[in-house]
Amino acid sequence: MASFAANFNPFAPLKKKKIRTPWGNLTPKVDLFPILYLIIIYGLVYILPYGRYIVGMSWFDWFRKEDGPLEYAQFLFYLFGSICALIAFFKKRKKSTTLNLTLWILIAILCFFVAGEEISWGERITGIGSQALRDINSQGESNIHNMEFFHHILLDPSFEISCVLFGWLGWKLWPKLDSLPAKRFSLYFLSVALFYFYFDISYSSTIKQIRNDQEIFELLMSLGLLLHCWTNAFPLKTPKKSDKKPKKKILIN
Repeated sequence: MASFAANFNPFAPLKKKKIRTPWGNLTPKVDLFPILYLIIIYGLVYILPYGRYIVGMSWFDWFRKEDGPLEYAQFLFYLFGSICALIAFFKKRKKSTTLNLTLWILIAILCFFVAGEEISWGERITGIGSQALRDINSQGESNIHNMEFFHHILLDPSFEISCVLFGWLGWKLWPKLDSLPAKRFSLYFLSVALFYFYFDISYSSTIKQIRNDQEIFELLMSLGLLLHCWTNAFPLKTPKKSDKKPKKKILIN
């Protein structure tokens, strides 16, 4: 159990530790926190009792609702991610390529933009917004991603494409660009792409469309981007082999 739990700190350096199972040992090369997170949400939070008496609904629905804990967590993750991306940009500006630095700026802008969108640019907190945006918004809010055209046609494909880029194509095709998330963070993005793909496919199938748990999965994308930006802005120093103290040899006469 200890070897299994040791792989779940997303901010710790990725260490190749074996996970012992009844079927053999596993040595993951990616962060396993997304798996633990989904197990907790669907295996524990989903069945927690007394939510209706405390928060007026099940704990599961309370976590994933609009303006719920998961959505505000996304706002914080994206906001801090944008700050970390800027810090990474300034730290790398003298050593990195123009393309890499440009991508860091774009990621900082993306994270800041999505953070603002998550709270409708402050409208959900202050109640102040743009009536012009509300009139063309599917949820009557002052944001862009819920505009009728974007929300119904472009939103899901944009998640699928960006998450495949961040979770696979980026590190696979351009491994020298540290502005794109490393292989370590793959599951934070690929799980989101898989959810949206399955959600859209189920809409076109002969069965009822699956439940829209977008906030649950979108949290992983926001955390993945934060971790990517954080590890580049504040890289952890790994001790060199020369820094390790040599073991003393005990001579037995």
